[in-house]
Amino acid sequence: MKKQVKRILSAVALGGMLLTAAGCGSSNGSADGVVNLTFQIWDVGQKPGMQAMCDAYTEKNPNVKIQVQVAGWNEYWTKLEAAAIGNKLPDIFWMHTNEILKYADNGMLEDVSDLIETDKFSEISLQNAQGSDGKLYGVPKDKDVICLVYNADLFDQAGVAYPDDSWTWDDLISASQQIYDATGKYGYMAYADEQLGYWNFVYQNGGYILNEDKTKAGFDQPATQQAMEFYIGLQDYDWCPDQAYFGEQAPGTAFLSGQGAMYFEGTWNLLPMLQNNPELNGKLQVAALPAAPDPVSGDGRATISNGLCYAMSANNKNEEIVKDVLKFFGSEEAQRIQGESGAAIPAYEGLEETWASAFEGYDIDVSGVAAMFDYSVQSVNNASRPEWKSKVSDQLLKIYSDQVSLEQGLANMQSIIDEASAG
Repeated sequence: MKKQVKRILSAVALGGMLLTAAGCGSSNGSADGVVNLTFQIWDVGQKPGMQAMCDAYTEKNPNVKIQVQVAGWNEYWTKLEAAAIGNKLPDIFWMHTNEILKYADNGMLEDVSDLIETDKFSEISLQNAQGSDGKLYGVPKDKDVICLVYNADLFDQAGVAYPDDSWTWDDLISASQQIYDATGKYGYMAYADEQLGYWNFVYQNGGYILNEDKTKAGFDQPATQQAMEFYIGLQDYDWCPDQAYFGEQAPGTAFLSGQGAMYFEGTWNLLPMLQNNPELNGKLQVAALPAAPDPVSGDGRATISNGLCYAMSANNKNEEIVKDVLKFFGSEEAQRIQGESGAAIPAYEGLEETWASAFEGYDIDVSGVAAMFDYSVQSVNNASRPEWKSKVSDQLLKIYSDQVSLEQGLANMQSIIDEASAG
């Protein structure tokens, strides 16, 4: 086990969990023989889809009832950590790539490698559910990509053609300038984010954030440095807000209010945006990310892809029943239910169109989203990321605010990650 993980977990006492884990699991059996399971998630918008899957399982297994419980993102992880310490983890719960190594590498999650047909899932989906030992500690739930969201009305007002697959970074700049000149509204809103920001540009240009074995950063690589210089430099244009602006409101908020024409968004948020903001119907459109025009290596295309998984405690009182539920959750039937509910793009290969079908009735074309998986890159993560994530972000903001030079800031980011990952 890497020593940095031990340091992280010592603060929350998860390591001591194994000493008394025999009673782990919150399920209870009723007098009539029904087993009641708890299923914890953090997105209320996905609750109907998750409940539909649970109901489908119960229809086949009437003696098992599954209650879907929702907590907000921050509350979710606070509650899950407390439940782990108290040996009362939910029977089933969502696991995010940001957290899975913390729980899996410390023996908190059950190895579920034998519950799914691995050839039905992409390598990225499988990697997102793995611990550091390469075993699966979750059943892949969904997958996503980052795409370019744009306001068609602002493009029309400026007389600019809509983004398409031929777009490069140069087109992004040109369209942004034309829209700003014609409407006074911001063009592409580039902010200091990882998954929804600079990571995509780095990989498009042939660079990387972490090397293949995830032990060293890539901020000393020319391709990475070029991409970072380009992305950070976008703030120098009048059509791009500075980071102080984004400290007050996220790009998505500015987009919703009509103040900006373009930004990067995850596929997981497209349907909720339309559902919650009906006035966007017809205005909100989506395209593939613009490609690097002259990449150091590769064809210039890349988009960060992430995905959740369904996990269970390593010591659940109803282990065999819960495993059977998770096996069902990883089946084509259950993944299709999830997709058709619009909850997320199923991790199960070949079911992308089920998610796309949930947009029927909206004036938006998401048919091209699936093609982006062909050049997707796994979301960056290693066991030491909780230690370096905020420090790297702080350095990036110092570059933006001219507190450090680009060269020195990137060197600092390199050192931060390398030192944290060296254990």
